[in-house]
Amino acid sequence: MPVPSLLAVFAHPDDESLSAGGVLARHAAAGARTAVVTTTWAADTSRAAELAEALRILSAGEPRMLGYADARVPQSAPGRMRFCDAPLDETVRRLVAHIREFRPDIMITHDAYGGLTGHPDHVHTHRVTMLAAQAAGLGPLYPDAGAPWQPRALYLATHPHSAVPGLRGVIGARKAVYSVPDEQVTATVDVGPWIEQKIAAVLAHRSEVKRGALPGVIASLPPNARERLFATEWYIRHAPITAASAQTELTA
Repeated sequence: MPVPSLLAVFAHPDDESLSAGGVLARHAAAGARTAVVTTTWAADTSRAAELAEALRILSAGEPRMLGYADARVPQSAPGRMRFCDAPLDETVRRLVAHIREFRPDIMITHDAYGGLTGHPDHVHTHRVTMLAAQAAGLGPLYPDAGAPWQPRALYLATHPHSAVPGLRGVIGARKAVYSVPDEQVTATVDVGPWIEQKIAAVLAHRSEVKRGALPGVIASLPPNARERLFATEWYIRHAPITAASAQTELTA
């Protein structure tokens, strides 16, 4: 049985590696087509070049960037509006075009909280992806965006409550953390065999390492701590979009 093709949609360069780098590497290693859409940052910025290197490490193709500005970093896309402020119909249509062109079996994006940090760009990327995943299969919607294509499953990258204590030393004790009850997690994926690829992709985001963001914290950890904290990825499977969804799963 062929390994399902996978399209990930995340807000910022580095989110793909931090949230789903292991699953992306795992699917690619099994022969699946994989790709990533990033909703913020312009294609001619240094972070776009870092994203290209991370995707090369993960075998996830070339960057697909919507090019909107980060909610907190105007220079991320000079002259462009913030992603959170862009017309919803416009952002959904542009993402639908990527879905219909790539034709994925599975999609991955942020959970409804926007992951641990609750960043507004993460939350809005979740909303737009949820709408686009449904709209892509409806021919009368956005007919100029390509032939209809319905992904069979949508997974939300998340963290269970039980994982938070172990991550506190990395994310900081004072920061707000958003996680879900353990019973809501429907896919717990061991990405240990691909941890070196995942960490290498995270560290490819050199500007984030330099400024001391999460990739920088990870860079300072010993290998055993990296594996202990980041060799598992958790996902919530969204309600099936089609009847065929029940037969499409992340590789176990």
